[in-house]
Amino acid sequence: MDHVGLVLGIEMSRLARSGKDWYQLIELCALSGAVLADLDGIYDPGDYNDRLLLGLKGTISEAELHLIKQRMRNGRINKARRGELSFALPSGYLRRPSGEVVFDPDEQVQSVIRLIFAQFERIGTLHGVLRYLVANGIQLGIRLREGPDKGTLEWRRPNRMTLQTLLHNPAYAGIYAYGRRRADPRRQDPARPSTGRVVQARDEWLVMIPDVLPAYITVTQFEANEAKLAANRARADATGSVRNGPALAAGLIFCVIVRYHTQRSRAVPEYVCSREATNYGAAHNCQLLNAACVDAFVEGQVLAALAPAAVEVSLRAADQVVAERAELERLWSQRLERAAYEADRARRCYHLAEPENRLVVRQLEKDWESALAHQQKLREEHARFTRTSPRTLTAAERHTITALAGDIAGLWHAPTTTINDRKEIVRAIVDKVIVTVSGTSERVQASIVWAGGATTCGELVRPVQRLDQLSYYPAMIGRIRELAAQGIGASGIADRLAAEGYRPAKGGDRITATTVRDLMRRLGCPAGRVHRHRPAPAGEEPGPDERWLKHLAAELQMTTSTLYAWINRGWITARRESCWPHRLIAHADQRELAELRERRARPPGWYSRRLWTEDDNTSAEPNP
Repeated sequence: MDHVGLVLGIEMSRLARSGKDWYQLIELCALSGAVLADLDGIYDPGDYNDRLLLGLKGTISEAELHLIKQRMRNGRINKARRGELSFALPSGYLRRPSGEVVFDPDEQVQSVIRLIFAQFERIGTLHGVLRYLVANGIQLGIRLREGPDKGTLEWRRPNRMTLQTLLHNPAYAGIYAYGRRRADPRRQDPARPSTGRVVQARDEWLVMIPDVLPAYITVTQFEANEAKLAANRARADATGSVRNGPALAAGLIFCVIVRYHTQRSRAVPEYVCSREATNYGAAHNCQLLNAACVDAFVEGQVLAALAPAAVEVSLRAADQVVAERAELERLWSQRLERAAYEADRARRCYHLAEPENRLVVRQLEKDWESALAHQQKLREEHARFTRTSPRTLTAAERHTITALAGDIAGLWHAPTTTINDRKEIVRAIVDKVIVTVSGTSERVQASIVWAGGATTCGELVRPVQRLDQLSYYPAMIGRIRELAAQGIGASGIADRLAAEGYRPAKGGDRITATTVRDLMRRLGCPAGRVHRHRPAPAGEEPGPDERWLKHLAAELQMTTSTLYAWINRGWITARRESCWPHRLIAHADQRELAELRERRARPPGWYSRRLWTEDDNTSAEPNP
């Protein structure tokens, strides 16, 4: 620092436009005793008046820089508002020397762009369109924007990012847009000026002028594509795209309690609303119901809604298949035409060269052979495509398509109709399905909100875990008592209950005699018929504190299967008689009976999970 005495600059305002650099230079000069000089004079940063003047010059220069930037930005915006600001055009467009934007003159480029939009409208997912393009060997035509081959058309394989940019670009709907993405300084990498751009909502665009550019699709179709892409995102407030899984109405179920879409359980087909438990720490899920009952209701209503349209569908189905095959055939003919042109061009270049100039002729010969090989490869691929997908439908194929389309139910349950196809059909006509579970019972109120706004309501029956959750459990218990008092056995009572419409808790056609017998034992009802008890072998009779296992179960009001589990766990001591039927005799004195009753009173799951208590020293009874 002591070696510099004068800092000379022709135009100090250039440096002063950065306040940080300017004041750092002033501070260094003041510390070292150096002076600053420009065409206007010499300044001593250590002097108060000179330092004040230098600071004023720096402030004015920095403000001037911001004014220049502001004027340039306003100029760009004003030019964009007139629709005259040029920007990089997407694939499928070209800019003439006059500045006019036109379609790409290559017909194949236009056909591929239109095919992408048509397939997205039909398939509905970005990845589905990508798979379709890859399966049919369709590539995208890209014009190079820079380099020595600027403007040359290259064919590249499709990728997800290119398709996403294409579907989101409003230029394809004829909209001139400016300000769709803005730079966020917090996200910007200083080494990469183009980073940190944030996509803005449509109402926040700086400029949006419709009907300026030639359009591949309408504005209505563009808005529908935007809405579809937004709905395909895997978020709680969106239906999401169609995914694999057996649940038919996945993404459409709407919980009426928290006003949010439910989630689908991955382990079993269930619809679960866990928003209250996840976000607010509730002890239980808001609602949970088996997917089978809801899917059956939705399926029946959808088939009933589609039945009147069966004739129209049958008439249009074959035409759609023919139109799709014709579009693919047109793309193939364009690819073959391009390959023939490239081969002919290579041939003409070869014949125009001097035969003696082998340095050039050898390369032209290789180019010609490569073009011919590519042409032959395309011909073979086209032949395979024609064999697998003929250009026209035969009379038998047309009759089959018409018959299947006319039978909506048969087409729905056909082996060739996948679960994803069914989901697409449901989402095309159903907006959402609102469900409300009546407490912990089996009753579920369901409402289908159709795409047109109409609503169809119905009551469903879901499987539950226990019989006491059934809404008609008190009436069923009373009926069992009444029939048991008449001396009717368990099988007869089960038949009566089935005839009167009583159903088991976990689904099924009827309540079994075993379930009725268990209920009768719990209720203390007479068995209906007397079973003679087979005596034990001599010397093996139950002792004073011993009981037959079924007698112990009746005394504890439990099932014998639970007592078997307790014996296996070592909670009950039992022995087995030596001869058939090898019944169990359990030992249970008064103290053990009290312990067993205490175990019986504990809630379900007490021994299958770890209990957390406020006192760390207190733990649940260990599971032996």
